[in-house]
Amino acid sequence: MTSWLPGQSWLGNADTSEINAVGAFRFDDPDDEVGIETLLLKSADGQTIQVPLTYRAAPLTNAESFLIGTTMHSALGKRWVYDGCGDVVYLTALAATILHGGREAALDVLTDHGLVRREATTMVSGSGAQQTDVHILEPLRYENRATQTHVIAADIELVISRVIENDVVDGYPNTLRGTWVGRTSPASLAYLFAA
Repeated sequence: MTSWLPGQSWLGNADTSEINAVGAFRFDDPDDEVGIETLLLKSADGQTIQVPLTYRAAPLTNAESFLIGTTMHSALGKRWVYDGCGDVVYLTALAATILHGGREAALDVLTDHGLVRREATTMVSGSGAQQTDVHILEPLRYENRATQTHVIAADIELVISRVIENDVVDGYPNTLRGTWVGRTSPASLAYLFAA
């Protein structure tokens, strides 16, 4: 992360000479194939940076520009780690969470005493109440505008805030908001618009 992050055009003026994790949250892949995790990082100058990640068992086709690196999982072996904004599995999970009024996934960790529920460090919630299935239709178009990534599909546009604006109160109907340790008022993390 420390070598990948400074080269991102959406970073704005955030000082990444030192970064520290302040929170994280996960979504579930309905097919149980792809790991989905979002990191919240604090920059050296106090800005909060949002980095969605996906973890895959094999390289994602035509996604080289979104590859962050590889890692070894103790049980699953080699994993390819991608910027989630370039992975339709993350985008679909994000859109579904926003539109369905969903929340972060629970994280159960296998220990010597069995499965143990890990306490969440970040709580997120979508604003919607729709019950329809969500499918992200490709091809996708990507645009980094200031400190946001816009992903435009045939039917929707997702806007992911990469540097969290502390004092922004949005009036959008379809949002993902979150709180974490040290932040009790909800921050706007992502928006969804009909294309």
